[in-house]
Amino acid sequence: MDLLAFFLLGVTASHAFEVTLMDSTDATSELGWHTHPSTGWEEVSGYDDKMNAIRTYQVCNVRKSNQNNWLRTDFIDRNGSIRVYVEIKFSVRDCSSLPNVLGSCKETFNLYYYEADSSFPWSTDTSWDKKKDSFVRVDTIAPDQSFKGIDMKGTQLKINTEVRSFGPLTKRGFFLGFQDYGSCMSLISVRVFYRKCLGTVDNFATFPETMAGAEMTSLVVAHGACVENAEEKDMPIKLYCTGDGEWLVPIGSCMCRAGYAPKVGDIACTACPEGAFKPSPGDDQCQPCPLNSRTMGKAANSCKCRNGYYRGHQDPLNMPCTSPPSAPQDLVPGVNKTSLTLEWKPPRDTGGRDDILYNVICRRCSDKRHLNCDRCMQPVEFVPRLLGLTETQVFISGLRAHTPYTFEIQAVNGVSSLSKYPPQFIAVNITTNQAAPTTSRRPTITNTWQASPRLRDAPHQAPSQVPIIHHMSSTMNSIKLSWPQPEQPNGIILDYEVRYVEKDQAETNSSVINSRTNTVVVRGLKAATIYVFKVRARTEAGLGRFSSGMMFQTRTKEGVSTLREQIPLIAGSAAAGVVFIVVVAVIVIVCSRRRYERGDPEYTDKLQHYSSGHGHKIYIDPFTYEDPNEAVREFAKEIDVSGVKIEQVIGAGEFGEVCSGRLKLPGKREMSVAIKTLKAGYTDRQRRDFLSEASIMGQFDHPNVIHLEGVVTKSRPVMIITEYMENGSLDSFLRQNDGQFTVIQLVGMLRGIAAGMKYLADMSYVHRDLAARNILVNSNLVCKVSDFGLSRFLEEDTSDPTYTSAMGGKIPIRWTAPEAIQYRKFTTASDVWSYGIVMWEVMSYGERPYWDMSNQDVINAIEQDYRLPAPMDCPAALHQLMLDSWQKERAERPKFGQIVNTLDKLIRTPASLKTVACVTPGISQPLLDRTLPDVTSFATVDEWLDAIKMGRYKENFANAGFSSFDVVSRMTAEDILRIGVTLAGHQKKILNSIQTMRVQMNQIQTVQV
Repeated sequence: MDLLAFFLLGVTASHAFEVTLMDSTDATSELGWHTHPSTGWEEVSGYDDKMNAIRTYQVCNVRKSNQNNWLRTDFIDRNGSIRVYVEIKFSVRDCSSLPNVLGSCKETFNLYYYEADSSFPWSTDTSWDKKKDSFVRVDTIAPDQSFKGIDMKGTQLKINTEVRSFGPLTKRGFFLGFQDYGSCMSLISVRVFYRKCLGTVDNFATFPETMAGAEMTSLVVAHGACVENAEEKDMPIKLYCTGDGEWLVPIGSCMCRAGYAPKVGDIACTACPEGAFKPSPGDDQCQPCPLNSRTMGKAANSCKCRNGYYRGHQDPLNMPCTSPPSAPQDLVPGVNKTSLTLEWKPPRDTGGRDDILYNVICRRCSDKRHLNCDRCMQPVEFVPRLLGLTETQVFISGLRAHTPYTFEIQAVNGVSSLSKYPPQFIAVNITTNQAAPTTSRRPTITNTWQASPRLRDAPHQAPSQVPIIHHMSSTMNSIKLSWPQPEQPNGIILDYEVRYVEKDQAETNSSVINSRTNTVVVRGLKAATIYVFKVRARTEAGLGRFSSGMMFQTRTKEGVSTLREQIPLIAGSAAAGVVFIVVVAVIVIVCSRRRYERGDPEYTDKLQHYSSGHGHKIYIDPFTYEDPNEAVREFAKEIDVSGVKIEQVIGAGEFGEVCSGRLKLPGKREMSVAIKTLKAGYTDRQRRDFLSEASIMGQFDHPNVIHLEGVVTKSRPVMIITEYMENGSLDSFLRQNDGQFTVIQLVGMLRGIAAGMKYLADMSYVHRDLAARNILVNSNLVCKVSDFGLSRFLEEDTSDPTYTSAMGGKIPIRWTAPEAIQYRKFTTASDVWSYGIVMWEVMSYGERPYWDMSNQDVINAIEQDYRLPAPMDCPAALHQLMLDSWQKERAERPKFGQIVNTLDKLIRTPASLKTVACVTPGISQPLLDRTLPDVTSFATVDEWLDAIKMGRYKENFANAGFSSFDVVSRMTAEDILRIGVTLAGHQKKILNSIQTMRVQMNQIQTVQV
């Protein structure tokens, strides 16, 4: 930061402190300063402006010409100061008031100084001649006012005060010199002093007393030390002392440690009292212990839960301590031959938590008294699952006929596993092939059992799950929904039950509405509010399972939705009807280039990375080093932080901020760079995981792989510095430039990504997170593979929905090959699968793979051999390459080298890209073919334009009168151009969608007839 920036910040409230080195008014006897010649300056007694007796010097040889009178002070020790100030009080006689002046009268005099290491004699007149040329002139002093003479009241002196400074001083001390060359004046007093910044406390840091600098513009840095019970916040704290002896605002700061809070302003930290705590360092005040907790003393950073109460592993420290829930209530069984439906109500006491789950315990009994019972075994099945139910319902099939069973429903929450007592439950005894169950009472639970009327005498099986809910339209206080009937209704559907609740509200607060058709208008809702909806069908067999929860929002008071789109989101786990656990193991397998032909030999010697049997470099996993810092030192160059300049924050990463800036290395030109910073307060593990990305990147050198410039580890913040990619991530770049590129340009981008992945595969590196969001684009449209931060798979608290949490880590389901999801088998072949998804993202201009489907639906669809259809206007050759990449057997997928060769051939023969992949439009499209929207799902033309990403032309359509689907469906290419759609890509996209609209509308009319 330059000097001007410091002064723009302003100074603190502190004032300069002056230390006097010499004051002539303190003299109690003659000053005895040296004069030359002896007829010049004369020491006399006088009085100052307060009538205090003082010793002064005067001179008035104005009637003699060629005056050169010198006055020199005694030696003045500078006492360590670098710059000193001289305050001079003097009076001067006006030359015009002097009669008979023969010489040349002056009204000014000169101030000089002479540096020396000790006092030495000036014994002869010749000494003056030798020394006076060595004096350094400070300034010529002129009075602001002069006096003219004597009246009846005596001499009317007018005292002037002038202050001058000089420096830098390097020797022990100095002499002052005053030169008169023809004036009539009196030197009343001389005071010499210097300035310093006094010691201070600011931002919870103490700063020592600091001398001012040598120049008026000098800034002298003082490094601060945190006060007791405080620690540095982000960077070393410092304060600058100006040349005037004033402090500027501090740079950096300290903060009170955990358990301590600011006491008085920002100068002290005090311990939290008993019953209060402060969980982390910062400027926050202590807060009372949450409910059901207490501290063991002062300065607590957390509160301990009282007996019988617990805090979950993921619970924040300011959350009340909670307890396990009581048993579920009102368990209602419905027996249907060898199947059973159990429904119940949530516990009366949730333990203060809303993360209630339910477990089902099934026991088959050998007698009707239900005394001798064993756990149920296959083929008994539970839908949606046996453990971890989020809904208060389970369907059980595969039971034995005419057999007694006991079922227990346990209620658990996030702290049940911490309690030494087993979960509380409610139980029921039933016998298959009976309409009404018997009742069972536990000593601690009281319930009255009765058969559910709607399930009594039911057919064999209830309807299956409603697959999805569609949003049709919304107003300020209503939402219109529709849904398809279940794939297996198992009888005539009598009606549908719709359950809805405000987002983040407990399910116990939900409302229910019934509909005899597969559409409903839910009224009485709040404006601009998100609601979660579920639907289930009812037949004579009873109610089926609820659909997955979908979130839709009402409109604002202005009539405009606050969401860009109505986004469906899985709110329950019953969508798929089966339990799946996605496990990701963060393992980088180091092997030879012929790994697929020869198997996966274990790589044990990290020093063998210089070459493989084929003469090229092999990637080394930094986590194989006992000391991770060794990998950083080996693969990443340390950069001096003085060459790094952060300009602005452009994003946020897993561990801190991402900035753009400049880097100047010795002997090289300054360059633009991207800078990842590690946030303050990091742990050793977070630092290791953060720098592991640099240890990985530093091993790569390819034009289509992001280049590492170096790291900063010897100062804070810790930084990773890479080349700067002006256009950011590929997915957002494509969405911002929808329809703006030719097919050849898109294929060129894909070729660059494939080339980068071929290089990584040749080095035996498996990326495991290849997606358009992890491809960066520079100003020349060159795409580079990035994001080698494997640590995200180790983090347990990421909020990114892209990475689905499963036991063992996080995984991006939509981009991951099925064998990697199911068996944790990450190979180059699984990267090829991900590359096929990237191809689809590029050709669809950043569309989300599989659209709004849930992750479980994506897994099920892939297992059923569904594959993403070709994006609009996608060449058939590219879609075929995608399908090849999505082969179920990984050995049948192409290698990256083959992909690069294929793309090279397509680029050399552009005619091969003119054949567009066939997409059959209309309602009869397969489940996954959603490239062409269904016009029946939109209420207005504006909604349709938003769906095809042409919302920018809403006003064009409205102003030209194209406000209904009937009119829009008759539009021609000339109409589209006439209303102002000038981009060829946008014209084609709108026209294709209109053609699809015509087909859909014709099919609807045919069905109605």
